[in-house]
Amino acid sequence: MKSRIPLIFTALGLLIISSCSNKTSTDYTTLVDPFIGTGGHGHTFPGATYPHGMVQLSPDTRIYDWDACSGYHYSDSLVNGFSHTHLSGTGCADYGDVLVMPVVGDVDIRKMPLGSQNTSYASAFSHKKEEAIPGYYSVMLDRYNVKAELTTSQRAGFHKYTFPASDKAGMLIDLDYAIQGQVTKELTLEVISDTEIVGYKKSAYWAPEQYIYFYAKTSKPFTSATFYRNDSIIAGVKNVSGSGKVLLSFAAKADEVVMLKVGISAVDTDGARKNLEAEIPEWDFDKIKFATRKAWNDYLAKVDVKTKNAEYKRIFYTALYHTAIAPNLFSDVDGRYRGMDKKIYTSKENMYTVFSTWDTMRALHPLFTIIEPALNQNFIRSLIQKSKEGGILPMWELAANYTATMIGYNAVPIIVDAYMKGDRNFDLDLAYEAVLKSSAYDTTGIKDTPLYINALQPISKKFKNEIGYIPFDKEIESVAKGLEYAYDDWCILQMARDRKDTANITKYEKLATNYRNYFDAGTGFMRGKDSKGNWRSPFNPRSSVHRDDDYCEGTAWQWLWFVPHQVDSLVQLLGGKEKFVAKLDGLFTADSRIEGNQTSVDISGLIGQYAHGNEPSHHIIHLYNYVDMPYKTQELIDTVLYSQYSDKPDGLSGNEDCGQMSAWYVLNSMGFYQLCPGNPTYSIGRPVFDNVRITLNNGRYFEIKTYNNSRKNKYIKSIKLNNKKLEKPFFTHAELMAGGKLEIVMTDKAKK
Repeated sequence: MKSRIPLIFTALGLLIISSCSNKTSTDYTTLVDPFIGTGGHGHTFPGATYPHGMVQLSPDTRIYDWDACSGYHYSDSLVNGFSHTHLSGTGCADYGDVLVMPVVGDVDIRKMPLGSQNTSYASAFSHKKEEAIPGYYSVMLDRYNVKAELTTSQRAGFHKYTFPASDKAGMLIDLDYAIQGQVTKELTLEVISDTEIVGYKKSAYWAPEQYIYFYAKTSKPFTSATFYRNDSIIAGVKNVSGSGKVLLSFAAKADEVVMLKVGISAVDTDGARKNLEAEIPEWDFDKIKFATRKAWNDYLAKVDVKTKNAEYKRIFYTALYHTAIAPNLFSDVDGRYRGMDKKIYTSKENMYTVFSTWDTMRALHPLFTIIEPALNQNFIRSLIQKSKEGGILPMWELAANYTATMIGYNAVPIIVDAYMKGDRNFDLDLAYEAVLKSSAYDTTGIKDTPLYINALQPISKKFKNEIGYIPFDKEIESVAKGLEYAYDDWCILQMARDRKDTANITKYEKLATNYRNYFDAGTGFMRGKDSKGNWRSPFNPRSSVHRDDDYCEGTAWQWLWFVPHQVDSLVQLLGGKEKFVAKLDGLFTADSRIEGNQTSVDISGLIGQYAHGNEPSHHIIHLYNYVDMPYKTQELIDTVLYSQYSDKPDGLSGNEDCGQMSAWYVLNSMGFYQLCPGNPTYSIGRPVFDNVRITLNNGRYFEIKTYNNSRKNKYIKSIKLNNKKLEKPFFTHAELMAGGKLEIVMTDKAKK
């Protein structure tokens, strides 16, 4: 893809970053293309955001359907406006809060038919007049002949609009707007001066109770403010409630720049105001743009890769960029935030939201333990605090809501992985209490509605604890839940062993092996059992019924392999090494057809029945390393790296999922992956780059040098760690964090 970075902007960025930072003279942001993943089913957005910031200020091009999850799709040609909150790469939609649209002339504000992807005031745009770089987005709005430029601080959005000459210029703030059309429970919108406006909305959708407050300030006084309720003008008022839009009008000269600053908060409008005043006190758009760009550059500089291939570098740094979008900051500058019980708390440190744990426990958080261990521990402290407030660790937490989306109790591996790596800057007793509560069938103390309590503590936990498996006639997705529960319980076992908790060691040693109860030796797959112990019949390992069968977003082929914590036992279940390898080979050569009623759209990026576009498959390729066939890991990693990722808008083979898809690429392209979070061991694959240098938080560096590297030379001939030959393709987290050099010699011959 042609880079969408204006040359003058690049030059200025280079100048500023080199003068403001001693960390690097390279501007890594020029290597990022935020449009990667905005096409296909990647579900990313191209707009401006700060690393892990509260604000994601991005264009909205569609409202409804699966590919509207981020609010933007590259195939669209109309912009609805620019809203301040977005999700990155999710498979469910929400947000799209506080939409702003610059307008010229008589504005068409009317209710559109239900299901319409666009507002009545939407504008056409062209990708030829659209630019994006970390922390900055720009587009020309053809309908109004207005150039829109966006940047952000951590908690506030900054809009810069260049207007044509008109006595009917203005900005429309639409508080009714939302992605997927959330149900508005409460809404207020009020003008408090000729440059200030505030508002509040409480809505329900994926987050069943979301609060968003904003405080906005214009650089130019508006001459009138026209309010709309249910798309009808409400004359002679300074505020509306229940439903609301406001048109702020003024006259503009040719090429006149009018700016808007918007602070947001989940607490109150005063918090939104404080956020704005603290972070964007002046009207210097370029200052904020460059400060945010520097923050991104500092993050991206943590990994330096060397290659002559510009495409590979662009894919890598865009992937690394995607890993720092979520989780998102959730506390205001004064430390206040909304808790899981919806009460207001004050914290001395940042609190975060958007924890897509089912996805991100696999690669994103393990990546953080390498390049952002302190921040990762801050995330864990947020998770533990949410457990205190709400009664249990989150399952896909969003805006202080338990969405109870997906399966397992996947905050546990995130906590335990950090714990086992020695990253323990959190309350260890509370953490242990929280992980134990997650495994138990115990609904006491959970502060939520009965519907969500039952989803957070499903009866499946009772079955797995009492009879060792989940009957499919009692609970959907029984096999997938059972396999994830066994892994999650194994993670708890690691903490129990470290704490010498004898009773729980005994308990969780047994629970960690429950996966065996799903294995059918007759078919060689993990299968559903009913309450009487009978296998589900008929059985088709390629069958999928989305969120209504024995698996979760996958088939029996994909879920067979989810025993990352006891690979040796899985090998024996499948009949020993030879039969295990034959079965694993079969995964990649099987017919790629997915059959059944309402097959899961999440099953994508298929190589045989291996589905790289969804998370259950992400560890599988590295299993070959555990059965002494590393050349097959190398061969398949090569296939995935070069076929499932590109620098095009559709460059992701599935949902980005808050950084997981990209984290997989970042780790594997560097040459290694952690198959089992909780076990601090890395499995070596096939590096893309000739040289990788990771800057560690302890002042050390870990370097990966690859010799004779090419597309043809995809196999490893030899490996040395700190000049010592490795006989097996593994090294530990401790060895990585100690710094040093991993040297890999490549060849075109498979070493069998």
